[in-house]
Amino acid sequence: MSNNAQHVSGNRSTSIVTPVVLLAVFVMPISISGTAIALPAIAAELGDSPAALQWVVNGFNIPFALFTLIWGAVADRVGYKRTFALGALISLVGSALSVLASHLLILDAGRLLAGVGGAAIVTGGTALLSTTHSGAKRAKAFALLGTVVGLGLATGPTTSGGLVALVGWRGVFATAGVISITAVIASVVLPADAASVARERGKAIDFSPLRNRYFLSIALVPVAVALGYVPILTYLPVALSAVSGMDAGRAGLLMLPLTVPVLIAPALASMLVHRVQSITPMIIFNVAMAALVVGDLGLLVLGPERPVQLLVLPMLLLGFGFGLPLGLIDAEALAAVPTNKSGAAAGVLNFLRLGSEAVVVAAYAAFMTALLVAGIDNSTDAHRAAAGWDGASSAYAAAFHLVVIAMSVLTLILATLINLLHRSHRRQGGGTAQRQQLDTDPDIATVSVS
Repeated sequence: MSNNAQHVSGNRSTSIVTPVVLLAVFVMPISISGTAIALPAIAAELGDSPAALQWVVNGFNIPFALFTLIWGAVADRVGYKRTFALGALISLVGSALSVLASHLLILDAGRLLAGVGGAAIVTGGTALLSTTHSGAKRAKAFALLGTVVGLGLATGPTTSGGLVALVGWRGVFATAGVISITAVIASVVLPADAASVARERGKAIDFSPLRNRYFLSIALVPVAVALGYVPILTYLPVALSAVSGMDAGRAGLLMLPLTVPVLIAPALASMLVHRVQSITPMIIFNVAMAALVVGDLGLLVLGPERPVQLLVLPMLLLGFGFGLPLGLIDAEALAAVPTNKSGAAAGVLNFLRLGSEAVVVAAYAAFMTALLVAGIDNSTDAHRAAAGWDGASSAYAAAFHLVVIAMSVLTLILATLINLLHRSHRRQGGGTAQRQQLDTDPDIATVSVS
């Protein structure tokens, strides 16, 4: 083959990376946010064991968070294309097992496999985007990635609910399987990449990117964002039911100001950073975290005697606070490490992002339940209120107010820490220039970019 033909072939294989990765990643946030809506239909067919039903959701989320670290270390050794393809294959097996499940435990096993495979897809796919693109193309690819993640997260419950209504709960997992098949086939034409030459034998998980304080500061941004946004996305419908007696349909409509900004904010942030010289990613991150703090405090207007329309403005702030960083975090973080550490960096980043989401949602539920048990004499009524019962609206509103105050304070503390880390290791030059320097001198990996 001539050099010119090889060049054309290389361009084609590189150009297909973004659509293939985005398609495969799209199903992940849907799986995270959209599975719970199928639980009633699953329970009606397979049984209503509380623990087994809960693992239909946690069985994906927990392995997905934990295995991003493991796949990150593996990817640097075996290559990002292989990691992505293997993840798509494992996800396909998990989806098929879920679709064919005749028992809740079989469904749980399928969800566990899907979570392990999903972690490989995200880790390998993110590293592929970083290593096959550069400059403006890399920024655009990660802006699209952020938009896709936001779109999947925001539309997950609606998409899954529609599938349950049209074809039954198995359709939720069948859709994920179809996308996994597409990713397996498409991975054949993805460009080959070299595995890391820096083998560190016996080191299953590589935390070395955290020695780079700039990388650490960026990796903490999704933690702050998760703290300020994800519990509200998950539990605000319950609060609306408990405080205002709102049914699921009306609550879903009221959630639109919280989710619609997520669809447009990543592209907006990327455009501002790359067209306005004075706007840096760190400025976007600070604006987002400030919006989250103010938005959480704005939710203090929720009360039994207050119109729910007062929630629209704080919900918009929270939506933009979550969405603005989505298209910038991965590109900034991976640009701070050598190319041969992209897999480990992506693994650590996604572990912090997804792990923090799991922790803050669980912490919110535990904190709310404890406050309601302390504030309501009858423990049965307290647990009913925690599930959305509207017989203790004042008590729920009081507990909710304490929780959102705590969320805003903790988000502010994290934002302060992020800025301290950034300022203590700030250097002149942009991410792209620093990345090029890191590629030629990996020892600079502990130095930051500004």
